[in-house]
Amino acid sequence: MKVFIGFDDTDFLGAAIGTGRLARMCEDKLPSAVRLWGVLCHQLLVDDRIPYTSHNCPACAVVEIDDARLIPRLVELAIAHLTELASPGSDPGLCVARADGDLTRLVAFGVACTNSVRTQEEARSVALSSGIHLSGHGGIHQGIIGAAAAVGLSAHGWSGRFLEFGRLRALPDPIRADQLIARGMLPVILDGDASVLPPDALIHTHGWLSPRLWAGRPVVPVQFENGRWLSIDHQPHDAEMAD
Repeated sequence: MKVFIGFDDTDFLGAAIGTGRLARMCEDKLPSAVRLWGVLCHQLLVDDRIPYTSHNCPACAVVEIDDARLIPRLVELAIAHLTELASPGSDPGLCVARADGDLTRLVAFGVACTNSVRTQEEARSVALSSGIHLSGHGGIHQGIIGAAAAVGLSAHGWSGRFLEFGRLRALPDPIRADQLIARGMLPVILDGDASVLPPDALIHTHGWLSPRLWAGRPVVPVQFENGRWLSIDHQPHDAEMAD
């Protein structure tokens, strides 16, 4: 089964370890019986009423386990990881949920966080009714909002960019379409004809491949430009996205 582990460090500009990197680094602390499926970054509402750092992007590590009895241990490890690496003075939050649970309200909460201002009280109410773990680990615990939203949006399956999936940073540039498919990523052409990409098409990634979470799976949107297939991505620009 899959388990979602949502982090929101609410770090500061210039932080050595932002939320995205913190979520990716948790892989090193997972028990041998737990496998990292992917790490996602989600964009929430950017609004002056929200005390975000630069882009208001929490992250979610999605792991696979065979035994549900490991979940309490995952919560303990995630708390220790967040406590150890959270930026000084931040308001970090953690959310952990089973993918096979009833996450209907959590999904709705996550979607709401992308277009409106939500509160800690709402996050706690949703977590309580959904039977999931939600906790703050510093400051005023404001990070529980983003952590819950990151899990809800990951469960939704139609939001977010992958920061890690199958060793993204080790992939060659360019890479063939069939090589991406063999690694579990589906290249999709964004054009008016909804064309099918040839298996041997070379996709140029700019050295930074960041698939989207569409229909619950990693999808690589591509377009044909200046005689080449290009992935539609952007370079990391701050600590949340940096290596």
